[in-house]
Amino acid sequence: MTARHPLSVAPMMDRTDRHFRHLLRLVSRRVLLYTEMVTAKAILSGRREQLLRKAEDEAPLALQLGGDDPRELAECAGIGEAWGYDEINLNVGCPSDRVQNGAFGVVLMKTPGKVRAAVEAMRSACSLPVTVKHRIGVDELDRYEDMLEFVETVAPAGPARFTVHARKAWLKGLSPKENRTVPPLRYEEVYRLKEAHPELEVEINGGIVDLDQASTHLLHVDAVMIGRAAYEDPLLLADADRRFYDPDHVLRPTRMGVACAMLPYLEAHCVEGGRPSAITRHMLGLFKGTKGARAYRRVLSSEAVKPGAGPEVLVRALGALDAGPELQAM
Repeated sequence: MTARHPLSVAPMMDRTDRHFRHLLRLVSRRVLLYTEMVTAKAILSGRREQLLRKAEDEAPLALQLGGDDPRELAECAGIGEAWGYDEINLNVGCPSDRVQNGAFGVVLMKTPGKVRAAVEAMRSACSLPVTVKHRIGVDELDRYEDMLEFVETVAPAGPARFTVHARKAWLKGLSPKENRTVPPLRYEEVYRLKEAHPELEVEINGGIVDLDQASTHLLHVDAVMIGRAAYEDPLLLADADRRFYDPDHVLRPTRMGVACAMLPYLEAHCVEGGRPSAITRHMLGLFKGTKGARAYRRVLSSEAVKPGAGPEVLVRALGALDAGPELQAM
């Protein structure tokens, strides 16, 4: 099966907001991006401009929804389509206390029939692809057979893709951060799922740190989702468009080029009354591994939060770099 989006960047709370997505679009035009998870109840409460605002140049972009009520999720899927999103994703993987208390996120893996009903309702309410992001297991339901039963229960609803975080989740005893690192990765079980159901589009997620690893996974599954590695070093995606979408793609962004391209965006944000730190906090990893990166981060971290700070903070941070030939080649 040929996936429309062989590579994506995971939805990450407090990370994948519109400012970070703008940054990533200066690195890759083709990789599928996600919003942070937005709860259906929050959207229906009416704060849509705040929650759903995006720019046209962020496409392709998926809206990730959290919730457990099929009617609410269906209404939000229709709203997401009206706002111009390209896909709607249902979160069945987040293990935080917030989603546990709301009986959604990874808790829903324990009630696959409810997930099936939600996907059916969402698909009936919009013409966009509806996808599901879930874990390999949850609590005691952590055998391969449990995941297979979950997928086989949901699949008749017609989700366009199953994105599988190849770690189980423990709802008690592990923090959300620990649930991203402590349970062991079980990639082979995701591969096995694809082998059992070649007709389904299966994407793998969890612990993938570079494009070489992504290429290896694509020998077994349809798509790969990269998470925090792309946040910590956005230029990790610099060669993604050529490697995974268009072999004739020749433009390859540089770190300094991306930083300079962010300046007009930062200036416009500040003119609107926004704080520079809302953007610069996402740029701390932009020069990862280069000379002067520590000084660059120090300027951004300490000065962007000061009262009256503006775009000049980024200019000063770039001035702290040792911008030699090796930097331009990164």
